[in-house]
Amino acid sequence: MSTEAPLSPTPRTTVTRGRNRMVSDRAELHAFLADGLVAHLGVTVGDHPLVLPAAYAIDVSGPDAGGTLYVHGSVAAGWLRQAQGGTVCVTVTEVDGLVAGRSAFHHSMNYRSAVVIGAARVVDDEEERQHALDLIVDHMIPGRSGTLRPSTRKELAATAVLAIPLAEASMKARAGDPVDEPSDVAAGVWGGYIPLARVAASPVSSADSHDRVPADVVQRAEGLGRSAAERGVVGPVADLVSADARA
Repeated sequence: MSTEAPLSPTPRTTVTRGRNRMVSDRAELHAFLADGLVAHLGVTVGDHPLVLPAAYAIDVSGPDAGGTLYVHGSVAAGWLRQAQGGTVCVTVTEVDGLVAGRSAFHHSMNYRSAVVIGAARVVDDEEERQHALDLIVDHMIPGRSGTLRPSTRKELAATAVLAIPLAEASMKARAGDPVDEPSDVAAGVWGGYIPLARVAASPVSSADSHDRVPADVVQRAEGLGRSAAERGVVGPVADLVSADARA
């Protein structure tokens, strides 16, 4: 499946509510998943559902239909054994702003959110598993895997990787102002939004480490800071508060 193929190819990933916020370009899904940091994996364990946060990565050229989303966990985890061969749901969400409407009904959030549904498989091939683990490390800090020692057999034996096809997915996004009733706007109540973004501070060396922070770590921290600044969400807010409000 090419990156130009539309999203939501099945009824269970077809957006039915808020279709004006639906994203139909698969390339936008890939870009968003590359930007996000935390996935939530939903799986049925016995008689109840379980949703867990997980580090993840994607390979748009992966072996599964539409590319592959990888998550990892411990081989001893019960949820992982339950997920194998079953249908799972993976969601990734980034909150980009808090939207303050002129009524409670029109308060909202600016966001980007993706849902991926598919049959999970445990990655047994050693080469693919190492590739997936490298992708997950590099998803957090690009280039980091190439600076590390090889994983030991013991480490690999204790780590499992799940692969989920990217073919069946949907994405929605919201940005900008609240959508208020004209009568509420006319009443003169303030409306708008508070932009939000991830912001990285300077890297902190471990207590048992030297202070020569690697270039890949520095670049990642600086990149997150630039991204937030470019979106105009970094800076003091005290000046925005009126003297009357502070009094």
